[in-house]
Formats: sequence, C-alpha cells, structure tokens
Amino acid sequence: MIEIIPAIDLIGGRCVRLLQGDFNRQTIYDVSPVEMAERFAEAGYRRLHIVDLDGARSGCPQNLPILEAITAVTDLVIDYGGGIRSTKDLINVFNAGAAMANIGSIAVRRPDTICGWIDDFGEDRILIGADVLDGHLAIDGWQTATGQNLEDFLVFYVRRGLRKVFVTDVGRDGSFTGPATELYKKILASFPGLNLIASGGIRNLADIRTLEDAGCSGAIVGKAFYEDRIKPEEIKNYVSQKNNSLS
Repeated sequence: MIEIIPAIDLIGGRCVRLLQGDFNRQTIYDVSPVEMAERFAEAGYRRLHIVDLDGARSGCPQNLPILEAITAVTDLVIDYGGGIRSTKDLINVFNAGAAMANIGSIAVRRPDTICGWIDDFGEDRILIGADVLDGHLAIDGWQTATGQNLEDFLVFYVRRGLRKVFVTDVGRDGSFTGPATELYKKILASFPGLNLIASGGIRNLADIRTLEDAGCSGAIVGKAFYEDRIKPEEIKNYVSQKNNSLS
C-alpha cells in the first residue's frame, strides 16, 4: 500500500511552498513548522519530508534547530535535506534527529561520495532524490539545470544497490496540475522492484490512488495539505479501507 508522506519546506524558519521551484513565487503559511509537524503526527502520519530551501541555495543546512525542535515533540520518522554537501553536514543532520538524509545535488555532482555514505551509514539512511525539469535533472534547490538524463542517473545508483528514490517533477510542483504519473510508470517499467516515491502536483486523494495503481510506493504531499484539499480524515478512511480489503 502506498505511504503518504507529508512535507514541510523551509525558508527563513517558516513553512513555504514554491510554484514550480521558483523562489520568486512562494507562498508563506501562517503556521510554525513545529506546529505543522505536530498536526501531522496527531493525524496519524508516521513520516515527514523536510526540505531546507535556505540550505539548498546556500550549500549548507540552515534550519537544523527546527529539525531538533520537531524531533523533540514528535515521533515522526524524518528525512531532511537541502544543502548537505559534506560528511560533516550529514552527521549534523543525523545528530539533529533525522532518521534519513534526502540527497539531491551532491548525488548528481559527486556520486562516489554518495556511494561512500551508503557504505558508511547504511542504505536505509540515505534517500536519494531526483528533481526533474524538462526531462533532465535540476539541482541547487531546482535553480541549476544540469542536462543530465534521469534514466542514466538511476542506472548508476540502481547498479550500486539503490532500492528507494523520490522523483519530483519540478514543473508540476506546487501547481495542482496532477502528478507525473506517466513518468513514474516509465521509471518503474525500466527499474522493476524500485521503491519509487512520487512528488509534485498532487491535488487530491484521487491522485494518490492513481499513483498507487501506477506502482509507486510513496507519495510526498505538501500544498494539498496546507490548502486543505486533502483532509487527514480522508487519508485515514482510505488506509482503513485498504487494510480491510487486504485482511
């Protein structure tokens, strides 16, 4: 069954959502990140995806005190990313309470470093992310187009034992245009058995059902929660119905 993973994106210590990765088109929400995380935990979610957009732009994590505050008041299993460029950054993220580090830019620039981290810290603590813009990878908080092909990127890591990845279609992120379902189907056809987490464009519960039918193992949901397009009780009912159908 697909896992729904709520997301918190941070700029200046506040919850924000960008439209199509554009820092000039951001929505700031009048709720603290810690309060939002508590709401997710109270609603029954187990996971949380945090993106430090300040860190992604600056090249060094900037919001670790918020991560520490969230881990102090919830039991959420958190993956945290944005600006992780060195082993010191990675250790700081883990020490601040993250169960996993979500890695994007450095996974493109320095794949051998990532392979070393996987060997040293374990594959279950490194969550590799691929941000896709016009069919190619984008890095540095989606600000830098690389020209690198997504499939080549995945081939490299899958050959080294990668089992889980999240893929964001930047053009759909924050746009409520629906997820890139055909892209995910194509990825899963090329890499059967990959645990693929979808991100970007999710509008409602129907989109989540579509992603589950496509074979995705998880879905990262942000703006649809903040703007009340998906309600916690909908997810609870959906999970309950799925569990009943499997029993």
